[in-house]
Amino acid sequence: MAVTQLEITSRRSLANGRKFGDVGEYEEVVGILRFAVDPNHEANSRITDINLAPRNDAGLVEFAADVHVMRPVEASKGRRTIVYDVLNRGNKVMLGTFNSAGRVAVVAGEDPPAEVGNGFLMRHGYTAVWCGWSPDAPRLAGRMKLYAPDAIDRGMPITGRIFSQFQPMSRVRHLRLADRFHTPHAAADTLETNALLTVRDQPDLEPRLVPRNKWSFALEDHGVPVEDANFVYMADGFEPGKMYQLTYTSIGAPVVGLGYLAMRDAVSFLKYGGADDNNPTAGEIDRAIAFGVSQSARYLRHYLYMDLNLDEAGRDVFEGVFPHVGGGMRGEFNQRFGQPSKDLPSVIAQMFPFTAAASTDPVTEETGGVLDRLTERGSATRTFFSNTGAEYWRGDASLVHIDPSGRADVEDHPSTRVYHFSATMHGPGIWPPTDTQEIDGMRGQNLLNSVDYTPFMRALLVRLDEWISDGTPPPPSKHPRVDDGTAVPAASLARAFEGIPVKFPAHIPVPVRLDFGTTEKQEQTLNLPPTPSEVYGSLVSDVDDDGNEIGGITHPDVSVPLATSTPWNLRHPSVGAPDQIIGLTGGPRGSTLPFAGNAEERAASGDRRPSIAERYASKEQYLGLVQEKAQALVADRYMLEEDVERVVTQAGVRWDWFTNGRGE
Repeated sequence: MAVTQLEITSRRSLANGRKFGDVGEYEEVVGILRFAVDPNHEANSRITDINLAPRNDAGLVEFAADVHVMRPVEASKGRRTIVYDVLNRGNKVMLGTFNSAGRVAVVAGEDPPAEVGNGFLMRHGYTAVWCGWSPDAPRLAGRMKLYAPDAIDRGMPITGRIFSQFQPMSRVRHLRLADRFHTPHAAADTLETNALLTVRDQPDLEPRLVPRNKWSFALEDHGVPVEDANFVYMADGFEPGKMYQLTYTSIGAPVVGLGYLAMRDAVSFLKYGGADDNNPTAGEIDRAIAFGVSQSARYLRHYLYMDLNLDEAGRDVFEGVFPHVGGGMRGEFNQRFGQPSKDLPSVIAQMFPFTAAASTDPVTEETGGVLDRLTERGSATRTFFSNTGAEYWRGDASLVHIDPSGRADVEDHPSTRVYHFSATMHGPGIWPPTDTQEIDGMRGQNLLNSVDYTPFMRALLVRLDEWISDGTPPPPSKHPRVDDGTAVPAASLARAFEGIPVKFPAHIPVPVRLDFGTTEKQEQTLNLPPTPSEVYGSLVSDVDDDGNEIGGITHPDVSVPLATSTPWNLRHPSVGAPDQIIGLTGGPRGSTLPFAGNAEERAASGDRRPSIAERYASKEQYLGLVQEKAQALVADRYMLEEDVERVVTQAGVRWDWFTNGRGE
């Protein structure tokens, strides 16, 4: 077995011994997993540069990763199913997604924000697992990472070209050579003359070259630039909102693809390892579902594309995979000089194929699908791809189920479903509405989208579990389509927003085919910066008369609206680039555009949308309609009965906010 040791550093009751429904108490186990894998084994052969990793005396490649397990104390009451949360830049995600942990309570008497939130995963008996997979995750409190060796060629670290992007929110004179906070790839030569810095106003517009004498590899210290291989400096300052791209030579390439083996072999160990191996879940697990959000969803799409799901014993590790808000992208998760935390559009993440079933790119004439390798070997792994409207407006989500030309639907692969959450943004809606996201300070021109789609996530997890455990087919895919006219070009919706007091985006970027000159297995990029060619056929959902999307699963907050909820928002002038959609870098954000309270207010603002008073006779009538829509979602199996009361109660809170001064 690839896991050689589980070093347990902490073992204790979860949430001070709290009992979770009929399942009872949980315990959490924290530690370090140590691995040793055979670089010559077929199961590991697709890991880039594994043959260049240092080996121990037995010829095996060693690495380690942080691990965290939450398991029911009485295993017989559990679900016998692991839900594995692919960490996002070292952070746990699924407790917020499924358990609403850490979210602001909007209902009186709700569980207070805490690590386990409302306890959904625990009440349903799931075993929750996390394992570090990214070597560039920062060593900050609460974050987990992979400890991977560097590739070594003839006794020396590898040197090669690398491509990075930055988009500051304020005028600064230096930037770290990393998207967000991940560990940077240092410049091999701070005086490199062939290094290129470009700037552009939109990701799909032509870049402008910044002269080499205008910038340097340095950071500012008390107003003075100090040479530093981990930073780029410009005396004139980097403009907020502009998109900068830097191509340079770096030294030292961690074998980032070992993160996939850490994930695979950690879960294999927990499923198949015995008590003698110090396995805390020995004999308790029959199935495993991999779940990931955003970066982590792209990570799972790449895992499926490479079919790394077989362990060294030839066993499927995950029976279910659930990538959420990954759109059509993958990423640099198994690439020399790969930057796993890079998530910007117009980078190598946006490469064919996009659909699960095979499709053909009419420009390159390539044919293929993300699941080709799994299909070829007859894998029974089931997959749900879910996205919000924000990933469609980012430009890539429609490519998951529409061909690259944007002209024809691609039907589901037999082992997949595709779901779109109408009129929602990248993350669950923010309540109470605000124009600024606290986590990163990003500010929008409109209030941020406030629709909480987490009830859909809980239902889909249960539906996926049912599909893999007893063969119950899940509800049908639901998303915009070409054949029924619900999938349309984003720019065509400008007319739909006339008469609504909002600035419609003047420029809507679309993904571009980029030639990185990759090797056959996409293990290396040889052409940097990449050469752009034709755009992909990117589409979004059509909207109703209020401007709310219609081509997907519709939350009662959208089908019985108090506002127009868009998947897009424009950057506020204070963070630069006010003509850009938020989320061309980082997580896309949407808008909440409240309806007027009554006809007089509507007329005064020039708003063509009927006011709240013109739509609903009373709060009671409104809540009755919300109840009906929620029960219809339960009947269609897109929502669980246990969430209906909470959705209705939340709707009451929304009514009070939208009708009583809107939080003022």
